[in-house]
Amino acid sequence: MSASPFGPPLFAARIKATPEDFVVEEIATEPATGQGEHLQLWIEKRGHATTDIVQRLCRWANVAPVAIGFAGLKDKQAVTRQRFTVHLPKRVSPPLDTLEAEGLRVVAHDWHARKLPRGGLAGNAFTITLRELRGPGGDVPDDALRAAIEMRLQSIADRGVPNRFGVQRFGRFGDNVGQARRMFAGAKVGRETRSMLLSAARSELFNRVLDTRVADGSWERAIDGEVFMLDGRKSVFGPEPITPELEARVAAFDLHPTGPLWGRGALRTTGAANALESAVAADEAALCKGLEEAGLSQERRALRVRAEGLAWAWPAADALELRFRLPPGCYATAVLAGLCGETGEGAGDALPDGD
Repeated sequence: MSASPFGPPLFAARIKATPEDFVVEEIATEPATGQGEHLQLWIEKRGHATTDIVQRLCRWANVAPVAIGFAGLKDKQAVTRQRFTVHLPKRVSPPLDTLEAEGLRVVAHDWHARKLPRGGLAGNAFTITLRELRGPGGDVPDDALRAAIEMRLQSIADRGVPNRFGVQRFGRFGDNVGQARRMFAGAKVGRETRSMLLSAARSELFNRVLDTRVADGSWERAIDGEVFMLDGRKSVFGPEPITPELEARVAAFDLHPTGPLWGRGALRTTGAANALESAVAADEAALCKGLEEAGLSQERRALRVRAEGLAWAWPAADALELRFRLPPGCYATAVLAGLCGETGEGAGDALPDGD
């Protein structure tokens, strides 16, 4: 795993000892309109993949998958609450109690004017409980280690974290990028698998650029030739000369430095930023060429993300509860990496992750 800008992991822990230890709630962009042909359902699920819920909704409403809308995928081994829409032109809904099952509960429902699009969310709220914390010597955290952990958490709250694509992006066995290389070399794959592998290849290139900037300390500041992203939006601008005003806006989290999501077209960066990104591209020429030939276009992603409202509590001597919010497309593992590594394998021997 890549080095953290906050220093080495402070502890090892067990992540997802139970699904209730990893709670995710979608933050809606807008409330249901109360009218229209799409039934919007807030569903709480435990131990179900989002795609499993889509299939169940299709059977429940006797509709094709195209009639189902959802904003994004959520963890299976977790308790998650997210919205789905079901297109019912005659506004006739089957009984809701016939939809519910073990690990699936309808929290709320209302009619809505539009199908819920992918990416149609303002973010996600997380409540994560880390259990069986052990320090470098394998002991339960004492007062000194707790103080160090809380100091690290405050630093994460103040500075944000590197906006890495999480391990989930690279497949259950971490081999999605290898499969992408084989696909670009001519191996045949299905449409859904192709999309997944393209995303993994793009994510790998972005993480490589981000790792380089973490190593030189520039992931949280502007460098020559930088392209900026406005906080909370996908709007980008630049490059332009670095001024004290731009530096102040970056420090205030109004702007973020960015890295490339690879595709066709020239890199937008110039100067030092372009040289760094071009060096990564040269090292991974086959991935870049494959993404370009697949028809993807150059895009940008913020290099850092802030864990909004980060708060913590100690429900037990060896348990730490974290609460925070992240924008769409950002990973909770990026926050955990600053504490105990993405999988909880921090200081000392690794503990099972509960999967």
